[in-house]
Amino acid sequence: MSELENAMGMIIDVFDKYSGTEGNKQTLSKAELKTLLEKELPNFLSSVNDKEAADKLFKGLDENGDSEVDFNEFVIFVAAMTCCCHKYFEQKGPK
Repeated sequence: MSELENAMGMIIDVFDKYSGTEGNKQTLSKAELKTLLEKELPNFLSSVNDKEAADKLFKGLDENGDSEVDFNEFVIFVAAMTCCCHKYFEQKGPK
């Protein structure tokens, strides 16, 4: 498999690892999302420990308002974070 195919598979695996530990296997609850962020993005999202920040992030991701984050909503978040990282490193320029 190509690097991009592997990366796509890893995103799916990460979502599946955390979804459904509290119920619906197809979605992330607020607590599941918080655990995922703490474990998988500790360097990028240190403010998630702040309850208000976590609530705000969850509400922003829960586009359809069903109090759960489905895979499509999660992928949009991952894409947005990837764009932010790309912009950051692009602006930082070569060492």
